[in-house]
Amino acid sequence: MMGKTRSSKEMKTERGMSGNSDAAAGMQEGFWTIILAAGKGKRMKSDLAKVLHPVGGIPMLNHPVAAARAAGSRKIVVVIGHQAERIRLLFGKDDLIFVEQRDQLGTGHAVLQTREVFRDYEGTIVILCGDVPLILPETVRALHDRHRSEGAIVTVLTTIPDKPAGYGRAVKADDGTVLRIVEDKDATPEEKRIREINTGIYCVESRFLFSALAGLGNCNAQGEYYLTDIVEIASRKGLRVTSALAADPMEVMGINTPEELETADRRLRIRGLR
Repeated sequence: MMGKTRSSKEMKTERGMSGNSDAAAGMQEGFWTIILAAGKGKRMKSDLAKVLHPVGGIPMLNHPVAAARAAGSRKIVVVIGHQAERIRLLFGKDDLIFVEQRDQLGTGHAVLQTREVFRDYEGTIVILCGDVPLILPETVRALHDRHRSEGAIVTVLTTIPDKPAGYGRAVKADDGTVLRIVEDKDATPEEKRIREINTGIYCVESRFLFSALAGLGNCNAQGEYYLTDIVEIASRKGLRVTSALAADPMEVMGINTPEELETADRRLRIRGLR
């Protein structure tokens, strides 16, 4: 488990999130954004931090930052790790808040590092990935709008690729609510037949997010603290978890190899953004 025992105040807050009307109540207008950008990117076969590799002639991280801004994000917090100082120097004039993840213990642990930044914030947080450069502002806005209209505590951005193998699957109830996200390495043969996958992009209410993260465990194939576990935590508490579907899997493709980097660069040229 991560974090300290929950206080009675925290448990009261959690109990207050039991319905759609409660989920919508007290939300601040707009949203803040967390961008996960701490990874080294071993498969890139380069000493350069993954998010600093150029896509469309500029560092990859520029693209999700620009998408968040254009979608209306009020503040942007970037979680950095590998080559943290280099990233600070390159983006220091961009009005970003940087938080460092010194130990690479998973995506849940990465988001938890931002807890102090959000201490006085009660509202919606969009979580983006620094290695997803093709994400569009329209998709970020659609995710946020879906989250608000559904009165959800967590909304997962999903997509349906031609080959879902290797990705976390979105396990849903008959009514379409998301029950959990199961990573490919932890999935049963039946779960691996699910084609709808998690993109790693979310919309989450802050008061739930950090309470859930503090209780994460790492009993999984990777031995990491998965951000995806917040979905099942919310579902088990009877809180509303929904999804928004990204129609184009390429738009939400994470960059992990030089070949994927080349594909993303080519797609940007097709868009005419280069």
